[in-house]
Amino acid sequence: MAVDVDDAAGGGRVEAANGRLTALASGMAIPYGGDRVAYVSPALAQAFQAGDRLVVVQDSGDLLHVPAAVQALADRAVGRAYDAFQKMDAVSDAAITAFFDAFAGRLADDGVWTAIGAANAADVTRAQERGRSTTRLSVNPAMRADMIAGLRAWRDAPAARGKVLETVTHEGWSVDQVMAPLGVTGFVFEGRPNVFADATGVLRTGNTVVFRIGSDALGTARAIVEHALDPALAQAGLPPGAAALVDSAEHAAGWAMFSDQRLALAVARGSGPAVAQLGAIARQAGTPVSLHGTGGAWMVADVAADANRFEAAAYHSLDRKVCNTLNVCCIVRERAEELVPVFLRALQAAGERRKGAKLHVVEGCERYIPAAWRDARVTVARAGGEREEPLVERLAEGDLGREWEWEETPEVSLMIVEDAAQAVALFNRYSPRFAASLISQDAQAHDRFYGAIDAPFTGDGFTRWVDGQYALNRPELGLSNWEHGRLFARGGVLAGDGVFTVRSRVRQTDLNLDRNPDTAKRF
Repeated sequence: MAVDVDDAAGGGRVEAANGRLTALASGMAIPYGGDRVAYVSPALAQAFQAGDRLVVVQDSGDLLHVPAAVQALADRAVGRAYDAFQKMDAVSDAAITAFFDAFAGRLADDGVWTAIGAANAADVTRAQERGRSTTRLSVNPAMRADMIAGLRAWRDAPAARGKVLETVTHEGWSVDQVMAPLGVTGFVFEGRPNVFADATGVLRTGNTVVFRIGSDALGTARAIVEHALDPALAQAGLPPGAAALVDSAEHAAGWAMFSDQRLALAVARGSGPAVAQLGAIARQAGTPVSLHGTGGAWMVADVAADANRFEAAAYHSLDRKVCNTLNVCCIVRERAEELVPVFLRALQAAGERRKGAKLHVVEGCERYIPAAWRDARVTVARAGGEREEPLVERLAEGDLGREWEWEETPEVSLMIVEDAAQAVALFNRYSPRFAASLISQDAQAHDRFYGAIDAPFTGDGFTRWVDGQYALNRPELGLSNWEHGRLFARGGVLAGDGVFTVRSRVRQTDLNLDRNPDTAKRF
C-alpha cells in the first residue's frame, strides 16, 4: 500500500511505495551531479502538483517543472511518432516520395497558403505586442518558395533505406553493412515556420519525427499541420503520426519530449542557453543530440587581403540576421589604416539597405575609427522598438563571443589583431566555433587558417553560404558548431538523409561454418 511520508530535508511529500514525489516544499534539497544540491524555490513548490514531473538537469542543477497535462501532450505526440515508426518498414519508398510531393503541392496551393498566411499574421501581431523578434517568424514568398523547393528536393532524392554501404566477403559467408532507419527524431526549434520542411526530411530514410515549435509560431505550425502536413501524410498513405506536432506553447513540452527514451535522436535549434539545456536533458536520458544554439560568423582580413574582395564579402554577409551572419571582423594591424575604412564602408552600405548600422570596437582599437563615427548616434531597430544609441560602443575582448541578435540594424564587432594567427586564437577561445572566413590572396595563408581554426565551416568570402539547402542542396535539420568539441562521424550540416543507423546482415553459403572446425560435426 502506498503511504505518504515527510521528506526529511524539506517537508515535501513522497509516495513511499514507489518513490514518487507528490509535492515539493520551499527549500527542499534536490541532489544533482553526484555531489551538489539544488533547492526548491517557493514558486516551484507552489506550482508543483501530484502527477507532475520534476526534471533535474544534472549539468546545471536546473529544476524544471513539467505539469502533468503538458507531459501527457508530449507523451501522446512521441507515442504517435513511435507507433508510426513501427509501421514505416511496410511503407514503400514510392509512398514516401508521394508524401513530399503532396506536401510541396499543398504549400504551392494558394488557398492553403492563404490559410497559413492568416495564421502567421496573427502570430506576428501577438509577437510584436509582446516585444518579440519577428524577423524569422514572418512567412513571405521567398520562405514559401524555399519550403517547396526543399520538399521537392527530398522528393527527388534517391531512396537510401536498405542501401548496402559495404560488403565484407569471407569463404562461405559474407557480411553486408546496410543503411537503416534510426527511429523517432525529436525536434525542438525556434519560431521559424519553414523548419517544417527541414524536419520532415527524416522521413526520406524511413524515420519519423515529433516536433515542438516556439510559442511565437505555434499558430502557424497548427495551420501547416492542418492544411498541408496531415493531408499529405494521409494522401500518400503514411501512418498517422509519422510527423507529429507537440501542440503546446509551454517550454515544459520540450523538456518532456527530450526526456522520452523513445527518441532515437534529439535535435534542437534556438537560443544558446535553451538549446544547451535541452541537449543536457536528452543526454541524461541516453539520447544522442544534434545542437545548434549559438551562431555568428567571423571574418579575418590578413596582410594579403584584396580590399575589393573584403568589402564585398563583408557587405554580402550582413543582408539579414541569421546564424551565419557576420558577427566579428578581425583586421591585421599592418593593413588597418587601409582596410578599416573599407570595412566601415561595407557596414554603412549594409545599413542603407536595412535600417542603419551599429559597431562594437574592442577596447584599444578605437583609434582606427574616425571621430565622425565615434561621436555619432544612430536609431537602432530593436525587438521592443526603435532606440537611439551610440553608433560605436567599446567592447571588452572577453565579449567577442557575444552574438548580436539584431532586427533591422546590422550590428558587428571589430578587433584589430597583430596577425591572422592571433585572430584564429581569439576565434578558438571566445567564439562558438561555428563559421569563419579568411580574406587573403595568399594560398598558403588559407592552408594555415584551415588547419588551425576550429570551425566546421570555413571559407574565403562571404559567410552566408553556411546553409545546407543553399550550399549542399539538402534541406537541413540543423547546423552544428564545435562549441563542445568536434562532432563524431558527421559534418556540421545535419540533413534528413543523415539520420540513419547501420545494421549488419550475414549471408551464409557454407553450412559447416564453425569457430572450432577441428571438433565440429559436418552436415
